[in-house]
Amino acid sequence: MEEKTLLEARFHGKLGLYWLTTGAAVLSISLVGIPLLLLWYPIGLWATSRYIANMSAELTTKKLIVRKGILTRTENTVPLDKITDMAMIQGPLMRLFGIHKLTIETAGQSGTGALISLTGIEEAAEFRAAVMAQKSALAEQSQPVEAKVDVAAQTLTCLQNIEEMLRRIEAKLPQS
Repeated sequence: MEEKTLLEARFHGKLGLYWLTTGAAVLSISLVGIPLLLLWYPIGLWATSRYIANMSAELTTKKLIVRKGILTRTENTVPLDKITDMAMIQGPLMRLFGIHKLTIETAGQSGTGALISLTGIEEAAEFRAAVMAQKSALAEQSQPVEAKVDVAAQTLTCLQNIEEMLRRIEAKLPQS
């Protein structure tokens, strides 16, 4: 059974410029990097546009699929029930470009830091909310029907016991 795609992320138009500016800032700090700036812009422009063209993030009914890379392409598939946190980060340069970074952490993840990092998703807060809402919906669906019925039956039994106890207390009270 093929899963239904609920949402596909779009990436911010200024993402490539953000990466170029970040790289230029890093190169400008060192004396060795200043001459490399002449190579950085043409190569960086090509590399960032190719990288962004290969990036995708897709939310399905049960998982989040992230693809990226130029030479080495990676595809990470994260089951929604394993996601423990989705943080939204925005540094000063990111604020200048209106870009956010989403980091995804999972249960059973080894090491520190995020398992997946997505920079430049348009409407990042809405994308994050959609992932978390689908995660909650999936968790609710996966609860066994017997457990739902069992909780309802336990609640009914408890309420009946309370009603019976109140009747006994009422019977012992003096009549006025």
